[in-house]
Amino acid sequence: MRIRVLGSSAGGGFPQWNCNCANCTGVRQGTVIARARTQSSIAVSVDGVDWLLVNASPDILTQIRDNPELQPARAVRDSGIAAVLLMDAQIDHVTGLLMLRERQTPLPLLATPEVFSDISTGFPITGILSHYCGVAVHELGIDGRTADVPGLPGLQVQTVALSSKPPPYSPFRGNPRPGDNIGLLLQNPATGARVFYAPGLASVTPDLLDLMAGCSVVLVDGTFWTDDEMQRQGLSKKAALDMGHLPQSGPGGMIEQLDRLPPTVRKVLIHINNTNPMLVEDGPERALLTRHGIDVAHDGMDIEF
Repeated sequence: MRIRVLGSSAGGGFPQWNCNCANCTGVRQGTVIARARTQSSIAVSVDGVDWLLVNASPDILTQIRDNPELQPARAVRDSGIAAVLLMDAQIDHVTGLLMLRERQTPLPLLATPEVFSDISTGFPITGILSHYCGVAVHELGIDGRTADVPGLPGLQVQTVALSSKPPPYSPFRGNPRPGDNIGLLLQNPATGARVFYAPGLASVTPDLLDLMAGCSVVLVDGTFWTDDEMQRQGLSKKAALDMGHLPQSGPGGMIEQLDRLPPTVRKVLIHINNTNPMLVEDGPERALLTRHGIDVAHDGMDIEF
């Protein structure tokens, strides 16, 4: 089985269109060693032809262009995207659905009831799509059961409820519900290898740590380096944890949590904010991650398991 990282940035991409922080200015001017990134999304395939799109970023058209595997061209109108799964209802994870509206059949869409409630009311994407291709709703539970993916035989997913927050437009922003944000567990039935994917993660519980310890790869939240990253740069009044993201550094941070995993687990950070200093490939933060055996996802990264 194969995962292709389509986008590895947090909302806004890197460089962000309106940002002149040191990272964004540096990558525009070529004065820092850093890769541009689109907004976070992955695609999963059993056969390399048909794919599950996990989160539909606003950059989906660019991502399809940059990843020809997603366009197998078996007919005049065709796509390798067989279904879409949403981890949450954040704008940077759902807006790309609108770009998939030219399908001739309803788009198979997997999400929790909580996510469907947000994208049918506060941000009514499902209603908008009903005037185009339509949506085939497949609700995901958070009870630990595995679910088949329509159109992708051999691919099953298991959801994990996570501590994070729904999007700012949600009426439940200040009162999160289980199912607002999930992690995704993927397993290769042939090898037993498992991958855990969680681009939004506010805390790592003992149970979650045990689950991650049994995986071959964990692909987890790398949004902010410090809790006060945005505050110190004058870009927001909110801390990382206020926005539902566990920072990498500091006591109890993501580095400390990932250090608890067995050395057999490959550790990868994704959903990286444009302000995060670890984007600079020859910087001290990246060197620290390397010493801890932690990789940084980039657009186009392949993970086989």
